[in-house]
Amino acid sequence: MKRITIIRNLIYLSLSITILSCNNKILTKKQSQIERKDSITLWLKGARNPSFSKAEQKNFLHKAYGSLQTNTTDSSTAKNLSIIAYRFYELKDTISFQKINTEAQKLAYQQKDSFTIADTHWSLADYYNNKKIFNSSYFHYNKAYEYFNNINREYETARMLYAMAYIKGNYRDYSGSEILTFKAIEKFKSLKNYKYLYTAYNHLATLQTDIKRYNKAIDYYQKAKEYASKVKGSKKTYYKAISNNLGIVYMYKKEYKNALIFFNESLKNTTRILDSTRVIDNIAYTKLLMNDTIGIKKSLIWSLRKRDSIKDKPGRMASNIHISDYYKYIQDTAKAISHAKQAKQIAIKIKNSQTYLKSLKKLAELEPNKSKQYLDRYIQFNDSLVNAERQVQNKFTRIAFETDEFIEENKRLSQQTIFISVTGVGLILILSLLYFIRIQKTKNEKLLLESEQQKANEEIYILTLQQQAALEKEKVNERNRISQELHDGILGKLFGTRMGLGFLDIKGTESTQEKHQSLLDELQQIEKEIRDVSHQLNTNFNSAQINFTSLIKQLALTKAETAQFEIQFSFDEQIAWDNISEIIKVNVYRVIQEALMNVVKYANAKNVSLAFSTNTNDIKVVIKDDGVGFDTGKKSKGIGIKNIRSRIKKLNGVVEIESKLSVGTTIEIQIPINE
Repeated sequence: MKRITIIRNLIYLSLSITILSCNNKILTKKQSQIERKDSITLWLKGARNPSFSKAEQKNFLHKAYGSLQTNTTDSSTAKNLSIIAYRFYELKDTISFQKINTEAQKLAYQQKDSFTIADTHWSLADYYNNKKIFNSSYFHYNKAYEYFNNINREYETARMLYAMAYIKGNYRDYSGSEILTFKAIEKFKSLKNYKYLYTAYNHLATLQTDIKRYNKAIDYYQKAKEYASKVKGSKKTYYKAISNNLGIVYMYKKEYKNALIFFNESLKNTTRILDSTRVIDNIAYTKLLMNDTIGIKKSLIWSLRKRDSIKDKPGRMASNIHISDYYKYIQDTAKAISHAKQAKQIAIKIKNSQTYLKSLKKLAELEPNKSKQYLDRYIQFNDSLVNAERQVQNKFTRIAFETDEFIEENKRLSQQTIFISVTGVGLILILSLLYFIRIQKTKNEKLLLESEQQKANEEIYILTLQQQAALEKEKVNERNRISQELHDGILGKLFGTRMGLGFLDIKGTESTQEKHQSLLDELQQIEKEIRDVSHQLNTNFNSAQINFTSLIKQLALTKAETAQFEIQFSFDEQIAWDNISEIIKVNVYRVIQEALMNVVKYANAKNVSLAFSTNTNDIKVVIKDDGVGFDTGKKSKGIGIKNIRSRIKKLNGVVEIESKLSVGTTIEIQIPINE
């Protein structure tokens, strides 16, 4: 038995060690994964830190890449590979970029990670765009657009649209470029991205300049300036570019004074030598076009030399064209030809087709003996350029068509899924609708019954008012009759009796005579009291007012007693209730009843006031309390408020309700009485 116990204990001990070992392995694995992610994050930060050299930054990237290669692939691996690849591209290590970006894209496709798929295509598009392989660049921008659009990434989708628009603009597909730019603008507006709205409108203006729609170009530049003003931070960079571009447009329009204004404005905001050389060159060339040659040679030569010193090849090309025009103007043909040829050579090197054509045209003008040679070359190159542009435009169209097919297929599959879902939901909706119709029918019948009952109650109320008015009239007539009887009958007889007694010659003691006089005085006092009573009975008063206001008071006092609040009344004596229709009075009564009921139910008020006033055409009722109030901005309102509005609307009146929480509520009603 003891031996068995020992064996059992050993087994327990072995199992405990195994379990602890497994737990430690799990914890170690999790900890290792966390540490790996932290390390990759730190290496990627280091790779973007400008305080490290490029070699050190690349080393950080290689460490991050190595860590991803040696560990288990997870959902973040493809994304991190894409980030590493693009940073290599920024550091001009295109070999590492292409290798790692391809890995990232392949893994992203396997994991169906739409964002990273799009991101890797975007990186490739930038790579080909920088190498000026624009058809490949357009293809990858378009692929990135497809995936970003499918996952509703509005900012990235807009960026892709603008990038494709820019490429199309370079190939003089102005219409296609404009369409894509407007699509991008729509998304940038919804995102309130003012920086890219500035960029997009600036591009639209450039397109309009190229097709010589200068006024439209000016409008777009002004729009670009408007959005530039909303961009946070320094705006000088944007303003100098817009001012320079506006100057060029006005120069093309031959409005040289306006052009100089904008060039000088651009020069004020310019700090970089690259920008200042461009603007100074433009100012000098504009003056040349104005036939003002004073000092322009110095400016043109200075710009050329500065551009040469900073290796600005496009700038040197533009300077040589302008200097060639200057020498042509002063009839120094040799120098004009020399600078035109320099511009042509630079255009060939940097593959600037437009300036190359411009230089050929200038040389044909400057060298008449070689004019045919230059013009033939001009025509030949221009034709080949047009054909090349058409081929690229056709590629863009084909890519767009394939994209549309892809989108249509996605739509078809989505519609099929929706159809199946809708069919299932449709049956439920039909059954729900039938149930709703049945419930609604029952409610309508109930509402109709309540409406009929309310109408009957109003008719009874009108009859009651009329009956009370008739009764009040009879009371008045009876009061007048009694008053007349007292005055003409009893008062006359008493007067006659008193006068008769007054003329009697009473013989007797002094006490007896005093008693006689006292009785005569008392009879006179009785006459006065009867006369006062008669006058009071005969005094005119508005029975209709007493009748309706008494009903209102009775209603209000009953509610005040129920909810224990103080009630104050104010009745304008100018209101002729007998001239106001019974329909108005019934509805006013019901509205006050509804308002006071709301006070009783919800307001928890201590004081309530009820005021009636009038002018020539309207009657005004104000019901005010100091209760808890409510939020008038909420859409959901009680049936009581709706009933009040409905009744007053039928009378062509208006209702204004003001309420503040913890302050109280005021209901103001105005009803026309002469309609």
